[in-house]
Amino acid sequence: MSINSINKIDLTQTGLINKNTKITTKDNSFMKYLDNALSKVNDIQSESEYQDKMLATGEIENLHDVTIASNKADIALQLTLTVRNKIIDAYKEIMRMQV
Repeated sequence: MSINSINKIDLTQTGLINKNTKITTKDNSFMKYLDNALSKVNDIQSESEYQDKMLATGEIENLHDVTIASNKADIALQLTLTVRNKIIDAYKEIMRMQV
């Protein structure tokens, strides 16, 4: 598995980042970018949980919105785990390199 396979994941389609987001090579900006993406995933998860509670109490009658929010949260979590696994694989590959 190569590091270039990470580039195939298009985060702009998930809504986690904007097309105008600029990623620079500074460590600080990458950490901010990563923190921002994880924060958005957390917000999506929280919204899904909130809508689940509202449905359980009968305050929301539209089941479609709840299902969409749940699926959105599931996809965001799966994408986050996939990116994490790719980063871990890339790190392991780098660590196996001989200097």
